[in-house]
Amino acid sequence: MKTTLTILLLMWSLGVSSQDYPNRPVRMLVGYPAGGGMDAIARVVAAKLSESLGQPLVVENRPGASGGVAAEALAASPTDGYVVMLAESGTLALPAVNPKVTFDPVRQFAPVGGVCMLPMAFVVNPTFPARTAQELVAVLKASPGKYGYASPGVGTMQHLAFESFRRQAGVEALHVPYKGASAMMPDIMSGQVPIGVISAAAAIGPTRAGKIRTLAVTSPERLPTQPDWPALAETLPGFSAAPNVFLVGPPGIVQPAVARLSSALRQALEAREVQESFAKQGATPTPSTPEALRAQIAEEVKRWATVVKDAGIKAE
Repeated sequence: MKTTLTILLLMWSLGVSSQDYPNRPVRMLVGYPAGGGMDAIARVVAAKLSESLGQPLVVENRPGASGGVAAEALAASPTDGYVVMLAESGTLALPAVNPKVTFDPVRQFAPVGGVCMLPMAFVVNPTFPARTAQELVAVLKASPGKYGYASPGVGTMQHLAFESFRRQAGVEALHVPYKGASAMMPDIMSGQVPIGVISAAAAIGPTRAGKIRTLAVTSPERLPTQPDWPALAETLPGFSAAPNVFLVGPPGIVQPAVARLSSALRQALEAREVQESFAKQGATPTPSTPEALRAQIAEEVKRWATVVKDAGIKAE
């Protein structure tokens, strides 16, 4: 009887505290430095969520280990809904890339909702003998292992995207990892490494200036803002390797907080200013329910783990 009463009192107290959620600022962890693409998306979303929730959403940058530092901090956070994380697909691949990582996204990410898709672009030096994705496949098949491709580092989404392409297309190319996207761009432009995978947003300016050639994007469909850029899926049916961005809470987060955040997030993604800001970054809003996001996370963890295993990718 005493145990039952204790449980009922606990449930009542949680219900009362959730009625006015949130009643203080909410922290949004971001696993990347201030000033980058993820940070920009976080600040746009946080500002709109603050309007809906009536409380500030404070962006807190916790860079390191492809989001792993922020993910570990989230896992150790209280479950009251006042700490959430803007995460992305790279963090879902992290346990497969680095066996030392003990974080389990399926168990330790409590889904709130989808935010956006961030397509990447396959680019080449203008002198490279391919003007389309189909020609890229033909060139690489004709000269196995002759050409190198640049990525911002081992196990990054850019690396995994090209490995997915390489295996589906049946081609060979040498991976040339750099320490960040900015470090590899000069070498792609000079032709030292003729192929690269970069964010679609980063490809727009150099492509227009004629410094690189964009062959295709990694999203399932063409970008509304760049309709002349084909999707790789047009050459390789079913191909998709665009990172997803989503909002999650710590394991065990109280459900009233999830419901309130999820509803506010879907509302924020419908706002014109949010959609316009996303478009400038090549991002496409991807609102979803917590249940749909849970299935997506599980699918992505499995998919990227398969790519990592098949390609023999290991953390440096």
